[in-house]
Amino acid sequence: MTTDTPEASRKSQLDALLLKLPGVSARKINGLDAYFVSDKMFACISGDGVGLRLPVATATELRFSRENVVPFQPGGVTSSREWIQIDRANAADYEQDLELFRASLEFVKAARTR
Repeated sequence: MTTDTPEASRKSQLDALLLKLPGVSARKINGLDAYFVSDKMFACISGDGVGLRLPVATATELRFSRENVVPFQPGGVTSSREWIQIDRANAADYEQDLELFRASLEFVKAARTR
């Protein structure tokens, strides 16, 4: 008998949601389950939520307008202002954020390599 951990459930729900988007792949980076487009990370699972890269203005607006959005701090380290974390108790609810995942994917895909 196997028991699903919250992390495993979150990963399986996000895999089902994100891997069907065009050009998205998944792999581990620095111990985090991450999602990539054009070989650039746009989302990753961290702690109780999912980190997501968006334009600074969008990320800032979401942090102040939604209770479940916080600054992204993988391993307790503050990330850039482009990164937010969406916390959801039920991983299936990330489907409600599909448009944000798509916006993140497009933002990262369009970003120039630094």
